[in-house]
Amino acid sequence: MGSADIVPGVSGGTVALVLGIYRRLIDAIRHGARAGSRLFRADMAGFRSGLANVEWSFLLPLLAGIGLAVVSLSSAIESLLEQRPVEMGGLFCGLVGASVVLAWRLVRRWDAARLGVLAVTTVVVFAVLGLREHTSTADTTGSAPLWAFLGAGALAICAMILPGISGSFILVLLGMYGAVLGAVNDRALGSLAVFLVGCVGGLALFSQVLHWALEHHDSTVMAALIGLMAGSLRVLWPWPHGVESTALHGPSDTVVTPVVLAVVAFALVIGFDAFARRRAPLSPPTPEHF
Repeated sequence: MGSADIVPGVSGGTVALVLGIYRRLIDAIRHGARAGSRLFRADMAGFRSGLANVEWSFLLPLLAGIGLAVVSLSSAIESLLEQRPVEMGGLFCGLVGASVVLAWRLVRRWDAARLGVLAVTTVVVFAVLGLREHTSTADTTGSAPLWAFLGAGALAICAMILPGISGSFILVLLGMYGAVLGAVNDRALGSLAVFLVGCVGGLALFSQVLHWALEHHDSTVMAALIGLMAGSLRVLWPWPHGVESTALHGPSDTVVTPVVLAVVAFALVIGFDAFARRRAPLSPPTPEHF
């Protein structure tokens, strides 16, 4: 899951589905969020009871494996972002493009309203990203304030637990992907601690919101997420400067490698999904999971 979550366009939630641990993961998150809410209300007895309900023997090894993968891969990805931005743009474009296809399947019923949500979200995201020519995808930690790490953690963690959308993709969209990778590689413990606090807070605060939204408007939520991913392809378009710019040019200079990487990435994600669907049908999380 850590290997998937660090790559934009690949969902750790999908990996959990393939491995057959998605329900256990969501249950552990739900119990942990409830314990955290009781601590916030100074209900120490309820807090201890909530912690006792968390399946720590499952959750702790899982978190350790995710952390190990992130630490192992972050340096290589950060170097590639700096040295091969056009090629990485092609790779990420293929990954996110495939994720759009996968997320489309998660919508139970398409109608005019949901198509409208999809269209509006796509256009708005595409236009907003175009307001700035240069993104901070490959920035270092020095350019990102602590509050940005806090907010990025809170938003990205919610995407990481949903099949079909990548938490790293959210970081790319926020312009925080390179900053978080840099914090991991530089062992910037302060920034990482704030990011983790944001992750924990995001799960605690948004789990109920996600529960309500998926219970009452699951297809509409997924339509908006698809629009978010489709509009964000502007960030990942390889030319002229790959992930370092939102400017849009036609293919130039390096063409073959980004195109091949995009096609291979797209095929790998679709193939991974085909394998996942044989193991467990990829469907929107049902309310009882939260």
